Amino acid sequence: MDKNTMLGLLLMGAIILGFMWLNQPDPRPDSKMPVEEVTTDQAQAMTDDLLASKADTLTPAEITMLAGAIRQYGEADSTGRYALNTPQMRLSTDGNTVNGYVTVDSTDININNLVHPELSSTALPSVKAMNQAIASVKSTLRNLSQYHGFARYLHGENKTLKLENDVISLDLSSKGGIISRAELKKYDSYRGGKVVVINGDDDIYSFVLNSADREFDTRDFYFTPVQENDSTVLMSLNLGNGASFGMRYTLAPESYVVKMEIVQQGMQSIIPSNVATMDFLWSQKMIRQEKGRIFEERNSAIYYKYAGGDVENLKETSNDDEEINERTKWIGYKNQFFSMAFIPKSHFNSANLTSRVLTKEHSEYLKELDAVTTLDYNAGNPVPAAFDILIAPNLYPLLSDLQSNLQPDENLNLTRLIPLGWALFRWINTWIIIPVFDILGHWFTNYGIIILLLTIFIKLIIFPFTYKSYMSQAKMRLLAPEIKEINDKYPGQENAMTRQQKTMALYSKAGANPMAGCLPMLLQMPVLIAMFTFFPSCIELRGESFLWAKDLSAPDAILSWTGNIPLVTEYFGNHLSLFCLLMTATNIIYTKITMASQPSSTAMPGMKWMMYLMPVMFLVFFNNYAAGLSYYYFLSLLITIVQTYIFRHVVNEEKMRAKMREAAKKPRKKSGFMARLEEAQRQQQAMLREQQKAKKGGNRR
Repeated sequence: MDKNTMLGLLLMGAIILGFMWLNQPDPRPDSKMPVEEVTTDQAQAMTDDLLASKADTLTPAEITMLAGAIRQYGEADSTGRYALNTPQMRLSTDGNTVNGYVTVDSTDININNLVHPELSSTALPSVKAMNQAIASVKSTLRNLSQYHGFARYLHGENKTLKLENDVISLDLSSKGGIISRAELKKYDSYRGGKVVVINGDDDIYSFVLNSADREFDTRDFYFTPVQENDSTVLMSLNLGNGASFGMRYTLAPESYVVKMEIVQQGMQSIIPSNVATMDFLWSQKMIRQEKGRIFEERNSAIYYKYAGGDVENLKETSNDDEEINERTKWIGYKNQFFSMAFIPKSHFNSANLTSRVLTKEHSEYLKELDAVTTLDYNAGNPVPAAFDILIAPNLYPLLSDLQSNLQPDENLNLTRLIPLGWALFRWINTWIIIPVFDILGHWFTNYGIIILLLTIFIKLIIFPFTYKSYMSQAKMRLLAPEIKEINDKYPGQENAMTRQQKTMALYSKAGANPMAGCLPMLLQMPVLIAMFTFFPSCIELRGESFLWAKDLSAPDAILSWTGNIPLVTEYFGNHLSLFCLLMTATNIIYTKITMASQPSSTAMPGMKWMMYLMPVMFLVFFNNYAAGLSYYYFLSLLITIVQTYIFRHVVNEEKMRAKMREAAKKPRKKSGFMARLEEAQRQQQAMLREQQKAKKGGNRR
């Protein structure tokens, strides 16, 4: 390379660098250099121009396929033309030609412009819109080949129809054909408004059918709602070629039960005859309904009933799951006071149930519940499945009537949705407490008064046991000086057996039985435990106020705080309940009275303090319970204290002492209990003597 060539290249490079430097963008924010602005419309026009050479078209083969799909899955009119209408397109055919429009961004594009745009006599839309229209047609063809007639319902407008009566209001959504909202008109929520059991995506259920190459899940489709009459709505899918699938909902007046039928025609052309089952999926985020979250959470769970068997439930307080391989009659999602259950006319063949407790961050929800089940299915059956959908309060008389009349061929045991305790306690509640409570409810409107009258009624029933217990305690109290003499005469551990024999002999002569006071109390315990299960489940108390308690089904907090008390907050809560405090104070007074009447109270100081500690423990565990329960226990203890003082004034202890002395002079046949007790004492004494002899023999050696 010569010198002139080298110089020329250097000059050219300098010119290029200088040009680039002069034309570089000014980095200063206050630059005054004008910048040409490009509008959105201009940018769109530029894009369309760039894409013009890439514009797509529908091929004759695709048009032929589209015409065939319209004939197969469309609807025929009186002229013999077939039409296929979806939210994206309105197409028709009378042979191999297709006419109609494809909608893109609210603009209708003639289908013929997508085949031969150069022959169009009108102004064409943007190339982008045409490409979108063509993509929509091709997507429809693919969906029709996979989803068959279901494909036209993959997109649409979510429409809502309403069914309601005097007790419940339902919104039925065309998306999935499901109940999207259920509101109980007679019950108020703590948030304000009425109790909502189902709310949009919080509760979704669907049916899944399987063809040879595809799975059809009803939650994916937009149904066509048809209001058949005031009480019935049909959610329908017209699948073409004589096939249809739908769900019919019927709500009777004054009923908490929605009847749902799966209805179909001509499904043999879509679902093979060898498909004998369909899946039922149900997911729910359980809505919190009560102000007191802790107790509501403890009383919420998935319940289910085996066909011809018992009702079971998943754990309430922790995550749980259950795989059921037996026939199941119904599955229910049960809240403290409200439940929703699917009850098929036949049964579920199997079920996988899952319950997950949500953290407090999900303040408006309690748990995530899921059920995956299978049902019998026949594509040729016009009604392959039918259900009773229960959306109701956990009201015992209501559930009792439903379980007897809903499906008379089998007892549904719906009252098991109300936890009333084990068999004995449940029997007391269902045969005594609930009937009396209902009778009182017809005569009185104030539930504080009703609980008072119910408490008096219960105390009258157990009065004989209370009186017998007091008389036994009185006898033991009268024998206290003589028992003290025996204890003083035979002190020490070495005289324990002799002391016990002398004491039992004294009881026998006086006609006293140390167990006679305990037995009546034990007989009262089932009633007390039955009431413990009754009040937290009694929906009649929900929202009922009395004195300072605004809601007898919730704690009557008079003092609240935000912090946590270590170890006890889970039970005690973040408040102090007045009725529970009154119950505790009354319980301490009753304990003091009882301990004062016991002859051995001074001999066992540890037991004495334990007896006083029990009421304090009750305060911790009952503080978060329903105010109605604490109110009942407060009244019961108060009446018992009054009875004790009345007994003391009515019963003449001097006459009782004289009778005991007369009884001691007469020969007395030993009771079976006393005979067995003395025999056990003799055997124990003989064993003790043998041990002492063996010990002495060992010392001599």
